[in-house]
Amino acid sequence: MTTRSIHWLAFILAVTVASLATAGERSAVPMGDVTLQDAFWAPRLETNRTVTIPHCLSELEKEGSLSGFSVLAGTSDEKYHGWMWGDSNLYKTIEAMVYSLQSHPDPAMERQMEQIITTIVGAQDEDGYLFPHLQLAEPNYERFSEALVRTCETYSMGHMLESAAAHFEATGRTNYLDAAVKLSDAIGREYKPGGREWPSGHPEIELGLMRLYRATGDRRHLDLAAFFVEQAKHTKTVWSHGKPPLAHDEALGHAVAMLYLYAGAVDVAVLSGDQTLIALMDRKWESIVRHKMYITGGVGHWDHSEGFAPDYVLPNRKSYSETCAAIAQVMFNHRLFLAHGDARYMDVAERALYNGFLVGVGLSGDRFFYVNPLVSDGRWKFNHGLSERFRWTGCACCPVNVVRYVPIVPGLTYATADDQLYVNLFIAGTVKVDMGGTTVQLQQETRYPWDGQVKITVDPEKPSTFALKVRIPGWARNRPVPSDLYRYEDDQKPAVKLAVNGKTVAIELDKGYAVIRRQWSKGAVVTLNMDMPVRRVVAHPKVKANVGRFAVERGPIVYCAEGADNDGKVLRKVPGPDVSFQLVPQPDLLGGITQIKMTPKQQGDPLTLIPYYAWCHRGANEMAVWLPADPKLVPPPTIASESRASASFCFPPDSVVAVNDQVDPPNSHDLGVPRHTFWDHLGTKEWLQYDFASPAKVDSVEVYWFDDRRTGGCWVPESWRLLYKKGDAWKPVTGVSSFGTEMDKFNRAAFDPVETDGLRIELQLRENRSGGVLEWRVLETQ
Repeated sequence: MTTRSIHWLAFILAVTVASLATAGERSAVPMGDVTLQDAFWAPRLETNRTVTIPHCLSELEKEGSLSGFSVLAGTSDEKYHGWMWGDSNLYKTIEAMVYSLQSHPDPAMERQMEQIITTIVGAQDEDGYLFPHLQLAEPNYERFSEALVRTCETYSMGHMLESAAAHFEATGRTNYLDAAVKLSDAIGREYKPGGREWPSGHPEIELGLMRLYRATGDRRHLDLAAFFVEQAKHTKTVWSHGKPPLAHDEALGHAVAMLYLYAGAVDVAVLSGDQTLIALMDRKWESIVRHKMYITGGVGHWDHSEGFAPDYVLPNRKSYSETCAAIAQVMFNHRLFLAHGDARYMDVAERALYNGFLVGVGLSGDRFFYVNPLVSDGRWKFNHGLSERFRWTGCACCPVNVVRYVPIVPGLTYATADDQLYVNLFIAGTVKVDMGGTTVQLQQETRYPWDGQVKITVDPEKPSTFALKVRIPGWARNRPVPSDLYRYEDDQKPAVKLAVNGKTVAIELDKGYAVIRRQWSKGAVVTLNMDMPVRRVVAHPKVKANVGRFAVERGPIVYCAEGADNDGKVLRKVPGPDVSFQLVPQPDLLGGITQIKMTPKQQGDPLTLIPYYAWCHRGANEMAVWLPADPKLVPPPTIASESRASASFCFPPDSVVAVNDQVDPPNSHDLGVPRHTFWDHLGTKEWLQYDFASPAKVDSVEVYWFDDRRTGGCWVPESWRLLYKKGDAWKPVTGVSSFGTEMDKFNRAAFDPVETDGLRIELQLRENRSGGVLEWRVLETQ
């Protein structure tokens, strides 16, 4: 017997003797039991239903993700033209349809959904396997043979299990569920002690199996999920940056993949009573919240394969903060809340929900962000080749994750445990729950997140005694996050008042919840009034990117400055260390927001701020979340920065304006700063040009070359020269010191001074190689 098998048998023994449900386990109130009348969330759910779902289905049809199932089912003879894990996008969209139909019956949508499901079921192999791309495009592929990133078989399959379980739970129909069970059995025949060890691709199968277990009660699915979680303690994977993902306490690896795994591990731990595993997930959470989380709740660094960087490495431009990662952050934290009943997890979930998640979908419902930086010059094409929101993209995991998660929000709002009823989020609407055999209706009335007043009417069918536990958010208790990673810089102490039937009651906190235990009678009213001042936030001093900067929050909302409200420019503005704030309600702007007018009390630049989630709805423009208190943080204008840059050619996702954005690269192969490249021109002669804003006398330039030879085809050039504009002609400069081509430094070329209104670099690319430039400085003659 192998050591690995012994580990597995020991784990199964521990699971077998443990209770299948921990004492007092909290249960989320299903989203179908919650009815929204909320001015903030209800319109988003409606847009998701009427715009985003049809948009996703249309795009999935275009890319071939629907037709692949039809070809396999024998209902279409068209040529397959889909892509690798496009089926997962369809599964997520079906999940969205299921949730939307629960709150808004729509016969046409239901017929469409059932037709798609019938086709999916008809496409499944007799042995249960289902993965259209490999079955159609690579019929000789050995199934489950690649435990890396290319296929992501079990990732897609996990989403199939989730959507099938959701469909069964909402409709009671078993056709899709039966197919999911058949698929789970096919997976289980491959993955077992002595068989395959690590799932083929991105974690997600763990979540799907746990969802299937809850839907069926069949222990095989829990055991298979537990097997995958146990293997993650021993098996290295590309997703976890070279270490077994659950063999250590640090959050390390691809942010979405690891958070999916952590969320699945919490499910396994709770349902198996594995306290050691829960403790490990707590330490992973501490690692994230103390050291690796952006102020928006986002996670993931551009330079670390979309994953967690070392502690406190949180640069604003390189904030990857994938929209899917924000969703995974909410999932992980909500599960930890259900495990522990602690409000700090819902504080993080709320932060990610209102900021890191909502920024990922445009107000129109058909425009999206994949990557979410905290600063933009309006020119850098950070989002799959665009500097603004996109309609669709080749890897469309974020749009289809958004479409299934928007309708899940009501299901995050309430939870129950024994005789306790939790209010987690402040969203206007009603919910009915069973409390000890008595149906209790709660009605919330609130304008949250725009003010902190919440009215909760409690209506039990008959007088009933239970504890109402109302979350007092961290922001209302002077803690923006449950760690010292961020703190409020001011000395304000916002008031929080709680009353029952008009009578003020003392707030008795239990793990961040105000507990009101009493016998409730019909028509009882709880009011929570939380002051919601504008707050300045500063980061831990070890976060080098934000030393001397501050961010602005109000309640759960992180704000930013956008060029559209500030004469097109924000990156060169310095509000200074001391400012005042004025609230400006804007019911007709960006879906209805509260703007903040920020005015320096002494010297500095005034700025108008909007919620971060609402930026880039008015075209690509400048944006910043972290604002400089110190003028030294803003580089002064230069000849280069004020020039118009152009080139003989620029690869579309890159941008020629990157060369004069005054962003100094850390090295020549850095992929997280804007760049200009001539890809895919190979071995050609190219040029890069500055047209000055006004004539100047200059005598040197400095060029920082882009070179990604480790992973790509761009090298430093074979040679280059410099010309200056004289009239309508270009003349070579004279007296040049050298034309350097060294990597990881600025290559300085000094020359005889010239009076000109333009400079041009002419360069010869290496044979069979392309090239590029990260930054090009021009120095004026002193």
